[in-house]
Amino acid sequence: MFYGVDLSSRLMLGTAQYPSPAILAQAIAASGTEVITVSLRREGTGGASFRDLIRASGCRILPNTAGCHSAKEAITTAHMARELFGTNWIKLEVIGHADTLQPDPFALVEATRVLCADGFKVFPYTTEDLIVGEKLLEAGCEVLMPWGAPIGSGQGLRNAAALATMRAHFSGVPLVVDAGIGAPSQAAQAMEMGFDAVLLNTAVAKAVDPVAMAHSFGAAVQTGRMAYDAGLMPPRDMASASTPIFGMAELA
Repeated sequence: MFYGVDLSSRLMLGTAQYPSPAILAQAIAASGTEVITVSLRREGTGGASFRDLIRASGCRILPNTAGCHSAKEAITTAHMARELFGTNWIKLEVIGHADTLQPDPFALVEATRVLCADGFKVFPYTTEDLIVGEKLLEAGCEVLMPWGAPIGSGQGLRNAAALATMRAHFSGVPLVVDAGIGAPSQAAQAMEMGFDAVLLNTAVAKAVDPVAMAHSFGAAVQTGRMAYDAGLMPPRDMASASTPIFGMAELA
C-alpha cells in the first residue's frame, strides 16, 4: 500500500527510451504494472499523443522530477506535473552527482519538506543511507525509494547488505528499489528481501524484445514476493544432510 492506495502489482515501470509508442503500450500491458512513471521532459517531447497513450494504459501516473539538480528546480517541476497530470503523487529526484546520478540528500530532504507541506505524496529517490531515510520520513514521506545501483547501469543490488539493513530498520515503511536493476533475477532478489516493489525502465526499454522482457519482470516480481511470503530458509555456515541418519541400514 502506498499512501492509502492498494495495488495488486509490485512492479512500477518507466516510460522513456522505448523504440516506439506502440511497443511502450504493449510493454506496459505485458508487465501487469499499475503504476507508470513519466517525466515532464519526456512528456514534452511526446506531446498530446504521448499523454493519450499513457492515460489509455489505465495505470496510475507517477510523474517524476528527473533531471533536476536543485531543490528549487524539483519543486517547480513537481508543481507543473501536478497541474498537468492531476495527481499529488510525485517521484522526487534531485541529482547531486553528474556521473553516478546519485541523489543530493540535502536538497532532497529540503524539497521533500516543501512538497509534503503542500499536499504532495512524495516518493523520494534516495540511497540506502539510514539517516537520510529518517530525515525523509520526518519531512513527511510515507515511502522510501533506495537505489539498487546507479540509474541505467543494470548492476542490480550493488550493496545488498545495506539494502537488507534498510529493510530491517524501516520494517513498517513501504520501500521500493528504484534504479539499477538490469535483469528479472535482480528484481526477484529485491522482492525476496522483503521490499514492497521495484521500479525500473532501461532494462525493459532497451531489451531486444521489450514486451517479452516486461512480461518477464512482471513474473519475476510476483515470484520473488511469493518466495518471501512463503518464508525463505536462512543460509547456514555448515552443511546439513537432508536425509536423516536414523533408520539407515548398518553394514557389518
